[in-house]
Amino acid sequence: MPSEIPTSRFARTGRLGVFAAGQAARQMGTKASTLGRSEPERTRILERRALEAADQIVNVLGSMKGAAMKLGQMLSVIDIGIVPEDARVDFQRKLAALRDQAPPVPFSGMRTVIESDLGKPLGEAFAKFDETPVAAASIGQVYRAELADGRVVAVKVQYPGIATAVRADLKNLALFLRFSKKLVPGLEAGPMTDEISTRIIEELDYRREAETQAEVAAAFRGHPFIVVPDSVPELCGEHVLVTEFVEGAGFAEIQREPQDVRDRVAEIAYRFYCGSLYRKHRFPGDPHPGNLLLCPDGRVAFLDFGLFKTMPEEDVQVELDVLRAASEGRAQDVHALLDGIGVFPDPGLIEPDVMLDYIRDAVGWYLDDEEIAVTPELATDAFISSIDPRSAHFRKLRWQHLPPAHLFARRVELYTFGLLGQLYAQGNWHRIAREWLYGEAPVTALGKLEEDWRT
Repeated sequence: MPSEIPTSRFARTGRLGVFAAGQAARQMGTKASTLGRSEPERTRILERRALEAADQIVNVLGSMKGAAMKLGQMLSVIDIGIVPEDARVDFQRKLAALRDQAPPVPFSGMRTVIESDLGKPLGEAFAKFDETPVAAASIGQVYRAELADGRVVAVKVQYPGIATAVRADLKNLALFLRFSKKLVPGLEAGPMTDEISTRIIEELDYRREAETQAEVAAAFRGHPFIVVPDSVPELCGEHVLVTEFVEGAGFAEIQREPQDVRDRVAEIAYRFYCGSLYRKHRFPGDPHPGNLLLCPDGRVAFLDFGLFKTMPEEDVQVELDVLRAASEGRAQDVHALLDGIGVFPDPGLIEPDVMLDYIRDAVGWYLDDEEIAVTPELATDAFISSIDPRSAHFRKLRWQHLPPAHLFARRVELYTFGLLGQLYAQGNWHRIAREWLYGEAPVTALGKLEEDWRT
């Protein structure tokens, strides 16, 4: 692996271009090699090619980091139907490397970032520092260290030159998606691409993230089942973020837990991400599996607050009004509420029943009062219904304009649903949602614990 991340737009375009060209050539070869083959043989060839593509995505997008890598992380959580069903588990397992342990950057460059940001040698800032990263993300690497007072901390360090690389990625992302049309259908310039381009810049400022994390940690201090590690502000800079270190099982281990444990983690994640949106109006916007840990005491720790959103109360109120109307089947009210915030350039182009069906297809998993076993396939359907040209709603709803605040809320719900699908979680999500939709008393054990804590 190269010792440095390519930062120029030309170099990064080149990598994406070579990757896309290679995929195009392989697709042609695959098509030729399947001619005259039996159906089982064709399926095996397609599965093998898909897994080879996953390896390439990990190597190319992982080494590039930034926005390109974030796309690969998204593909590891939400299946959008780009591989045969029998190969899906292996495909997403390979892509999980982009969220759990992407290819690391040599420590020499990372040391320079730390010492430059903190204005002191590494040995003065930390009593002990393990140079082997414990995690790697889209714009930074995480290390374990110890302070002079004995506290064990996590040190997240931005990759050298990542800010330049990210800005190059934002210009190249649409090009990559166009080149990879056959590999990633439905992800061409659209809401997901625009949202990634708009929000990832915010993640470059670690001082901002440190302040946010301290606020969230204070808000959840003493919570019965949620842990948010606090930041250590005196050791945080623009490119270095130091927080309390949390021991816990990663997502791959959680996936191997019994059903009841997975259901519990899923409910906690749902309460943390979606509950924060509707109750606190301030919520983290990156609900992907690499951002949570299952602690030995059963609590769930949540990490990474670079992508964080504060939503105006009036916008949240509209969200709640629309969801209540959709849950109750009031199509005319749904249409009127959305028209009131400028979703329809021409309200007459979209019938109320069509809009209601669209919303229910995307978030019906928590609007219907029933037990639902979430699967990756259900999450895929919700994703496609929301933004994909393959959606049955796309031709009529392509005229809608969702204001940025509401688009961000949809991302959180979709990603949370994708996370629940990866856990194959079971639950009556509507009964949980009624706590913030209607202000009803909780009916689950976790809900009652949380209510006691709040009061």
